[in-house]
Amino acid sequence: MAQFKAIIFDMDGLLVDSEKIWHIAETELVEARGHKYREDVRMQLVGLRMDEFMKIIRNAYNLDETVEELNIELVQRMQRLIPTEEVNPGAQEIIDYVSANDIPHAIASSSSKSIIDAILEFHGWSDKFTVRCSAEDDANGKPAPDVYIRTAKVIEIAPADCLALEDSPNGARAAVAAGMTCYAVPDSSHSGPEDFEGITPHIFGSLHDVLAHLKSNGQISSSDSRQVLQK
Repeated sequence: MAQFKAIIFDMDGLLVDSEKIWHIAETELVEARGHKYREDVRMQLVGLRMDEFMKIIRNAYNLDETVEELNIELVQRMQRLIPTEEVNPGAQEIIDYVSANDIPHAIASSSSKSIIDAILEFHGWSDKFTVRCSAEDDANGKPAPDVYIRTAKVIEIAPADCLALEDSPNGARAAVAAGMTCYAVPDSSHSGPEDFEGITPHIFGSLHDVLAHLKSNGQISSSDSRQVLQK
């Protein structure tokens, strides 16, 4: 049976229920300019890097500010809202599990470094994720595989040996394109199991279910004494 040597986590919508506060922040930004934030616009943004989804917002509403100016404002609005977000079911347990068992792990997120750092700090996870990769440092954001490929290089584990955990179809596409196995936990605020058809067959109801699945397959010690999770 094939084995995973590392787990790479998406963050927004997977570990934390942050899509709700992204929605609030985006709505505030658009409505502050006298427009109604349309659902058809929002659905185009899920899983995208900030500069890429801000281009969509800017074009959809013919906004005068630059993408950079709008991004700065959105980050400020997000940072104010982070204390209101909740941890998703099973997130704390799977983070504790990989940490306790010395399983290599990292964050690969479309969010900016400042948002990643703020969310991890607020939830007490700063020491749990020493490797944090933001797609803002890559040529292309999700669904391109860049951030996942770079994260695998940072932790020095081949993409084929990595398990990626995602909540959005765009994120899952990125992980699969990087050569990783992707377990999807759909965020019901924007996606359902059917949205992952043709992307990944591995669909779970929660991170509790993901962890139970990994545990049920057992563990063995790798040559460098780190834990390996069976696929």
